[in-house]
Formats: sequence, C-alpha cells, structure tokens
Amino acid sequence: MDELELELKKLIIEALNLEDLEPEEIESSERLFVEGLGLDSIDALELGMEIQKKYGIKINSETENINKHFASVENLAKFISSEREG
Repeated sequence: MDELELELKKLIIEALNLEDLEPEEIESSERLFVEGLGLDSIDALELGMEIQKKYGIKINSETENINKHFASVENLAKFISSEREG
C-alpha cells in the first residue's frame, strides 16, 4: 500500500472518528462519499480542513475538479502529490 494512501486512511479514521474501522478495510479506489465509505458533506469539510492542516494545501469550493479529487483515497493521494510538487 502506498505510504501516502495509508496516511490518508489513518487521517480519515482519526478526523472523522471512525474508530470501528481499520485503514486496511478502506480500499484505495473505493468511493468515499454516498456509496462506498458513505461519508457526507460535513465529513468532506472536516476532511478538507485536516488535509489543509497536515499537508499545507489550499482547498476551497473553487478548486478545479474538487469532487474528483475527493472521490477516493487514491485520487486524494494523487491530488496531494501534485499540489506538493506544484
């Protein structure tokens, strides 16, 4: 498992208080919102704030392709990597 993806899974569990879930139980390509993990818009805000704090990335509603970036752990890892490099 990619190190950044594992970090993100742990961050999701901690930030959203999903104590009954282990990082290994979250598939990297699994959808995070509605179906899949079943997160909602409040979870998205909390997760976005935590990602901004931890990785120093600016995220707002006008960020291009924001829904696509937050679709899965895999997509989030790619987004964070590209923002760090850019």
